[in-house]
Amino acid sequence: MEQLYKITTSQLEIAYHAYGDKEGWPCILSHGFPYDVHCYDECVNLLIDAGAYVIVPYLRGYGPTRFLSKDTLRSGEQAALANDLIELMDALSIENAVLAGYDWGGRASCIVAALWPERVNALVSGNSYNIQDIRRSMEPAPASEEASYWYQYYFHSERGRRGLETNRREILRLLWQMWSPTWNFSDAEFDTTAASFNNADFVEVVIHSYRHRFGLVAGDPAVSQIELQLETQPVIPVATITIDGEVDGVSGSTAHHAHKFSGPHQHRYFKNAGHNLPQEKPREWAQAIIDARELAN
Repeated sequence: MEQLYKITTSQLEIAYHAYGDKEGWPCILSHGFPYDVHCYDECVNLLIDAGAYVIVPYLRGYGPTRFLSKDTLRSGEQAALANDLIELMDALSIENAVLAGYDWGGRASCIVAALWPERVNALVSGNSYNIQDIRRSMEPAPASEEASYWYQYYFHSERGRRGLETNRREILRLLWQMWSPTWNFSDAEFDTTAASFNNADFVEVVIHSYRHRFGLVAGDPAVSQIELQLETQPVIPVATITIDGEVDGVSGSTAHHAHKFSGPHQHRYFKNAGHNLPQEKPREWAQAIIDARELAN
């Protein structure tokens, strides 16, 4: 069984896995919703072979990661996720690293790259620039996009919160199927990840995330200054490779985000891939990380 490590930040005891030689180049892989650290299982050895020291944390509300205090808001907002990532780097004495992520983890990685670029050697981001523009969250999207966000609107209601509490496996497995229509994942693959959804704070963090991004609930005052900076939709200046899955069932093409990256930038499409990019295409994902690091040099 792989070893699990834990480290304390201002709000959390973050559980994480670490692989490779600590003297290697640091690479932090952040997972999305509704996934967990196992999305990177097949990427790790490829990165170790390229000289990386790989760290894969469980996000707040997932797996063995725990809040330190019962009084802390179970926030899932973007600023909290980014603050967790920068505090993880601080706690591990990692001055700078290659960051890679998608969905929630990609959002955290993008924010750290935008606000603390000196801490980021290179970035790989699924669905490109995914820092939320909360001030414009009430502007309607095209009908096809709105339809794909059904789960977000569901979570805005008490019915949705209760549904996630009661039927989380069914709901989240359905999202896997809808978002990655060509990925024939096994029951065992889903079950391995679904164990992370049993975290006592999972539902609260998820519900807060999908309500906060539409301005429906207040954020955590502890990260309000980060949220304030994100209102400007800051450009990301570090070397970046952005990626879309060609059959992503929730996000369309994000190639038009290119203007949000002021450093060296490439955009890629993974053929026959949906939303869970690293688990569906681990070799291509690992190669993008290696290439992003070279792009920065």
